[in-house]
Amino acid sequence: MLQMRPGCECCDRDLPAESADARICSFECTFCSDCAERRLAGACPNCGGELIRRPRRPAAKLAKSPASTERVFKPASCAPAVIRPSA
Repeated sequence: MLQMRPGCECCDRDLPAESADARICSFECTFCSDCAERRLAGACPNCGGELIRRPRRPAAKLAKSPASTERVFKPASCAPAVIRPSA
């Protein structure tokens, strides 16, 4: 079952279970649509996997199978790579 993490790993934006703006990879790394598209170009910075829209869990099922409350916030992994000139 999907964990449905509650926030974006890049910007810490809230992504409740009913949000259509959540994007995940196959490892369930979670990002908002803005970060996934604009900062990450559709690829997970942790595993390189494709970021796709997270399915929404029906409200009636959330009582028995609630979304995760564990936040993962790793903004450093979302920073643009620094290219250093060769010596």
